[in-house]
Amino acid sequence: MKKMLLASVVMFATLNGSALAGALDEPDNMAPFYTDVSMKTMKSHDDMKAAWYAMPMEKRSAMMKECQDAAMSKPYAEFCANLMPFGGNQ
Repeated sequence: MKKMLLASVVMFATLNGSALAGALDEPDNMAPFYTDVSMKTMKSHDDMKAAWYAMPMEKRSAMMKECQDAAMSKPYAEFCANLMPFGGNQ
C-alpha cells in the first residue's frame, strides 16, 4: 500500500510540474520571436509584431499574463519588454 501511495505521489508531482510550465517556457511559443534556434537573437520589432498577431489569442493572453507577473517574467525581461507594446492590442 505504501509503495502504491508513493508511486501516486511521484506521478502526480511529475504531471503537476509539467502543467506548471508557463507559456514563456514553451519553445514553440517563443521560437517565432527569435532569429536563431538557440533563441538568443530577437527578431526586429516589425517581425515580432507579425509573429505576435499570428499567434492564437489564447497563447498571446497567457504570454502577456506571464510578462506582467514580475516573478515569472524575470528570466524573460528583455523579451517581455519588447512584447509589452503589443499588450494592449491582444
